[in-house]
Amino acid sequence: MEFKDYYAELGVAADSSEAEIKSAFRKLARKYHPDVSKEGNAEDRFKAVNEAYEVLRDRDKRAAYDQLRARGYRPGDEFNVPPDFGQGGFGRGGHGQGFEFDLGDIFSRGQGAGGAGFSDFFESLFGGAQQRRPHGPAQPHGRPPQPRRARVQVPLEAVHDGGAQRIQVDGRTLEVKIPAGVREGQSIRLAGQGGQGADLLLEIAYAAHPDFSIEGKDVIYELRLAPWEAALGVSLSVPTLGGAVTLKVPAGSGSGRRLRLRGRGLPGDPPGNQYVELQLETPPAQSEQQIEAYRVFEQAFPEFDARTA
Repeated sequence: MEFKDYYAELGVAADSSEAEIKSAFRKLARKYHPDVSKEGNAEDRFKAVNEAYEVLRDRDKRAAYDQLRARGYRPGDEFNVPPDFGQGGFGRGGHGQGFEFDLGDIFSRGQGAGGAGFSDFFESLFGGAQQRRPHGPAQPHGRPPQPRRARVQVPLEAVHDGGAQRIQVDGRTLEVKIPAGVREGQSIRLAGQGGQGADLLLEIAYAAHPDFSIEGKDVIYELRLAPWEAALGVSLSVPTLGGAVTLKVPAGSGSGRRLRLRGRGLPGDPPGNQYVELQLETPPAQSEQQIEAYRVFEQAFPEFDARTA
């Protein structure tokens, strides 16, 4: 197994901020999304970018990964998990609600593309790779075998809509029925699918999305606005996981303000909301006319001080 350089996958430096990592991920995810990309290796690159962001956006995972890099591992190096990985706060953590869905509606598709699984390198560090071993000690007579576990990524669209989703586990592409609104950290139990009569527990992780992030059941979307749009107000079409809707941005809105779209988050009882977070983008003045426009703007607000506003 080869060591992966997650920073190189996203094209960022090891000391990059969370915002820089998020921005790099979004650009690459849009470039390589299989539904729109014409690149020949789009699907593989999209999975690699997703996996890198899954690690680097999580402070605990990133800290553990950085400790590995500090030991001198480099891309392509032969890698085995250090014996102290996962001890004393180094490496495996994990969280979740411990709730399981017991579903038998699954069938194997054999080898093939698609799915949203993690690489062996990721699972050896964060996904409970020891449960992936096909052979283990014999179970005592009369006791059922312990279930095997695997952590899988599910696209947010599938979490919102529910239904069948192709997921890659141990080289097999499986079709699993995803309950609408399934929470991150919950598990889907697949009876008898773990090998040697054992069940397979799939722990749900949300795949990173180029447009949305998740807070509980709420969906967060960043909307970029020109200063005049924020100042004067504007009605715009914004995406949600259930389709585009029209949002009215009130006049006088500031950067960082959140506007709520009630019930447009993840399904539940009650459902979550979508929050549209406004981000003002200031266009650069590239001509004398544009520079003069900024001077006029400055003169129109002589008492405004951005540092005390």
